[in-house]
Amino acid sequence: MNIIIEVTRDAGCEDLPLPAYQTEGSAGMDLCAAVDKAVIVQPSATLMVPTGLRIAVPPGYEAQVRPRSGLALKHSIGIPNAPGTIDSDYRGPVNVILINWGKAPFTVNRGDRIAQMVIAKVERAEWAEVQVLGDTARGAGGFGHTGIA
Repeated sequence: MNIIIEVTRDAGCEDLPLPAYQTEGSAGMDLCAAVDKAVIVQPSATLMVPTGLRIAVPPGYEAQVRPRSGLALKHSIGIPNAPGTIDSDYRGPVNVILINWGKAPFTVNRGDRIAQMVIAKVERAEWAEVQVLGDTARGAGGFGHTGIA
């Protein structure tokens, strides 16, 4: 089933491609940088990069903004709040927060594929306050309790 995502482009961004799947099996669509001129993400710096897009995610879904593995491996570029969530009721600009965890400056040029977007179904939860939680084999064990670091 295909989900229809309404999209508008900011003025001056008509030359940039819409988010697109790069292969038949891709889960994420690449997002491109809508910078007017090259910007540099210095080591240890964080920068918000516009995509030039605004989207309308249907109710019951979210758009997740995730890092691109190639940028992480080759340039130590990531997204500090990954995955970033675009809620179904948000209509503002889609921006990507990039962080340079590396030791060298990283240049972002207009049209560079800087992140990927995954459309995901959202389940709504209701809280049921109880006096005691049910037992499990794991219990309260966490943070390395299995012995694997």
